[in-house]
Amino acid sequence: MKRRLAREIAVQSLYQMEMNEVSGAEAVDMLMEEMREENEIGADPAEADKTEAFARELVAGVFERKAAIDRLLQEALTGWQVDRLSRVDRQILRLACYEMVFRDDVPPKAAINEAIELAKHFGTDESGKFVNGVLGRLIQSLDRYRNER
Repeated sequence: MKRRLAREIAVQSLYQMEMNEVSGAEAVDMLMEEMREENEIGADPAEADKTEAFARELVAGVFERKAAIDRLLQEALTGWQVDRLSRVDRQILRLACYEMVFRDDVPPKAAINEAIELAKHFGTDESGKFVNGVLGRLIQSLDRYRNER
């Protein structure tokens, strides 16, 4: 399974959901169809199915816990409000927070590294540094957050 690709799909889907008010399933469907047409997933259909399934898990998990995730991010933000962040940075931070706090199959540092790479790919020149700073503050309270869930 290509986890990085699944995360890219998840971020794009979350963005689509916010911009166009579509469901998570619709957003993932649109992106997967486009990627299959351009063969960006690779030739192995089983691999594509696993990547798609992981992307759907991520999107559903972020959507279901969005309020809790935004509260946690708000604590980690200094001088910012979650709703004032760029839409791209907000989705990347939500995804990373979800993986760090609500999933046990992703080491927190791996989630941070993936988020930084996504921010560099999808965001502005400063997005990677910004995402790193916010998630660095979030990881300091990670044990407390995990115990509260």
